[in-house]
Amino acid sequence: MYSERPSRLRGAVVWSQSEVPAGEARVLPDGCMDLLWWDGALVVAGPDTRAHLFSRRPGARMTGLRFPPGTGPLVFGVRAHELRDQRAPLEAVWPERAVRLLAEQIAEAPDPGRALESLAAGRLGEGQPEGWNGPEGRALTGAVAELLGSGRAVGEVAVAVGLSERQLHRRCMDAFGYGPKTLTRVLRLQQALLSAAGGATLAEVASAAGYADQAHFSREVRALAGVTATELLAGRSA
Repeated sequence: MYSERPSRLRGAVVWSQSEVPAGEARVLPDGCMDLLWWDGALVVAGPDTRAHLFSRRPGARMTGLRFPPGTGPLVFGVRAHELRDQRAPLEAVWPERAVRLLAEQIAEAPDPGRALESLAAGRLGEGQPEGWNGPEGRALTGAVAELLGSGRAVGEVAVAVGLSERQLHRRCMDAFGYGPKTLTRVLRLQQALLSAAGGATLAEVASAAGYADQAHFSREVRALAGVTATELLAGRSA
């Protein structure tokens, strides 16, 4: 059973999954990073450039805090591209002793989701990668994600935020884990899935999300999700 709720951290989401069935799970790229409490261990989920597949153990329990694009590096204290397409134990990023103490606290907490929120809230503002710290850096990160998510061209976004395209690419790598063109593709796929949830046809979904046509949408789904658009939407409905 899967459930989620808005976090008290702006833009973040707390999610949990219990009574996990056996089999392979597919996690789609969304431009985000997650802090996971997974079978008694703290794990970092880096930003994905393609669908992440993993085998589920029957009965496994997971609770996660999904940060909005660009926020994960501020919490973990590393550049996003260093964790791209990875699932790593938190001790690979933070000191092992500190992680062990945190894991003991979360294990005793009545609500692991709230414990993850408290952990992240305490980290915000500490150990941030150079160039993305402080209010101005956060505002820039948010503006870039919003503009790219709206379908603006990379050159237009660079001008809008006062950067060269090279500077924009470097900062996107630090904050999101990949360049602005890849982030645009990932965010557009997520927008398409929201449209599809309302029962729209593939052609309607493609048009609403800004794809050139249905064929373009289908190619992007295959590249990012690893399955056809029909298979992906049918699986999400199930």
